[in-house]
Amino acid sequence: MILETERLILRPWEEADAEECYKYAKDSRVGPIAGWPVHTSEEDSRQVISDVLMVPETYAIVLKETGLPIGSIGLHHNDLAEKEDEAELGYWLGVDYWGQGLVPEAARELLRHAFEDLKLVRIWCGYYDGNDKSKRVQEKLGFKYQWTTGDAPVPQMGETRKGHVSLLTKEEWHGGIEEIYR
Repeated sequence: MILETERLILRPWEEADAEECYKYAKDSRVGPIAGWPVHTSEEDSRQVISDVLMVPETYAIVLKETGLPIGSIGLHHNDLAEKEDEAELGYWLGVDYWGQGLVPEAARELLRHAFEDLKLVRIWCGYYDGNDKSKRVQEKLGFKYQWTTGDAPVPQMGETRKGHVSLLTKEEWHGGIEEIYR
């Protein structure tokens, strides 16, 4: 599936995206704050694309003007989203593109897809303490704070952190927040 916004195309990842993925994922400001280690080579990025990113409902965030991926966004079923009618929203973006409203733009389209096309009823989203950019994205999207845990596991980093969890329901999205998305 391919989704589109004014400035972006959301499309499935391909192994051929490894060079662009590595360009952004090797930056220590991107992965560790989101809970995954920096990529160490283009081959490392290719492996992550193959093993982690090439799954249903995970998309490369591609700038229309260049046709190149600059980040990733997806809907995942995991410990926060255990039921079939819910998912967890996850995202990351290359530092060069921070502060331009690109993740909220991509997420608005993915949330529309989640609620309208996939018929999901709840979307969870989390961030680790100190990731204020992710917190701000969630606020812009209308997510409501649910809880904080002091010992959230970060398996890829081999540690625990303080984690914050937010939720957006289909009813909240349709009941006024939908205006933000149009």
